[in-house]
Amino acid sequence: MTVAVWEAVRRRPDRFLRSLWPLRAWAFLLSGTVLGVLLLVVLALLLAVGLGLSVVGVGLLVLAAVPVVGIPVAALERRRLRIVEPVPLPDPHASLPGAGAWPWLRTRLKERATWRELSYALLHAVVFTAAGLGFTALLAFSAMLLVTPVIVWAIAPDTVMLIPGRSISDPVGGLPGTAAGLVGLVLAAYAGGLLAGAQVKAAQLLLSAREEDLGRRIIELTRSRARLVDAFEAERRRIERDLHDGAQQQLVALTMTLGLAELELRGQESAALPLIARARGEARQALEQLRSLVRDIHPQVLTDHGLAAAVEELALRNPVPVAVDIDLPRRLAAPVESTAYFTVTEALANAAKHSGAAAVTVHGRLVGDRLVLEVGDDGRGGADPSAGSGLQGLADRVAILKGRLIVTSPVGGPTRLRVEVPCSA
Repeated sequence: MTVAVWEAVRRRPDRFLRSLWPLRAWAFLLSGTVLGVLLLVVLALLLAVGLGLSVVGVGLLVLAAVPVVGIPVAALERRRLRIVEPVPLPDPHASLPGAGAWPWLRTRLKERATWRELSYALLHAVVFTAAGLGFTALLAFSAMLLVTPVIVWAIAPDTVMLIPGRSISDPVGGLPGTAAGLVGLVLAAYAGGLLAGAQVKAAQLLLSAREEDLGRRIIELTRSRARLVDAFEAERRRIERDLHDGAQQQLVALTMTLGLAELELRGQESAALPLIARARGEARQALEQLRSLVRDIHPQVLTDHGLAAAVEELALRNPVPVAVDIDLPRRLAAPVESTAYFTVTEALANAAKHSGAAAVTVHGRLVGDRLVLEVGDDGRGGADPSAGSGLQGLADRVAILKGRLIVTSPVGGPTRLRVEVPCSA
């Protein structure tokens, strides 16, 4: 990673003096020196208290808190670095929403980033604080030399002595001190830039997220998304069972009751008979719609007989003729079957609604340890996954299982949808 302040010094050293970079470096170093002194005091107190009370056990808790001191210091440093570094450093820690104090501490102590941040805190408290104090002394002395004539004028008739044995009695005699102060400020500008860059480089090495941290976070994010999908799938099945065992059975009973009422009134001249017949027809229609809804939520045939049987049952209900060729040697994992089924469902729905296809083919095989599923139609093509066709959501769902979805749909057709899902996902 590049260091912006070093690049500014290297590219145009003369322009560096006329820019805001020296002031930014000075502000960074001076604020860091104050922070370093406070940090050194806090660490010294924690170690003293922890070691002093370790004989009674309480000190061990204090010593256990020492490693996590680097976490707030690192968070503050990542913000303070923006004074001299335009590129922010990513936080290496995984988020722990809702975690208690002990789980939070246990997790943080297991993270390598915590120990790197503690190393940076110790480095800052000792090395960078000492260097900052030396730089502060150089900057203060140079500024004092710069205003030597003003100091001589202010304390007259008393004299000022910059060099032992040689006093300055008038402001003109202080001009050499002003020249020396200007040289000191130039040196402080370059020294401040180099020292600030060194601290930025150390922060980049110790405070930034590394590939291992990002990889661990990606794995946790993938697991979290997979858990959400599993929870969503379980909720779908619960709704399907409630509708099948509850509302659907009640509609069946209602249809039978209306049928019995119609039989009782048949042969009698009653104005209620047409209404009962109409109500029975509407109840039967509602029952068919509910059954269709239950099948769309999660078809029972998919759970009982697997992907091939579920797709063949789906093809029978599709308005466009569908040729199904799925040959699998075994049942697949439930998330894989569910993802594949709803991918075929979405593809057939798009083919029936938008493509104008006359025929659709569904081909599925197990290649190695991957399910390869292809759905094609002879329609007009032009399918765009980003246009709200539902394919983008399917691609996200397939990605959770570390699979991929490829859509080929040139204008004029044909459309080919290919799904590859690892069966071990």
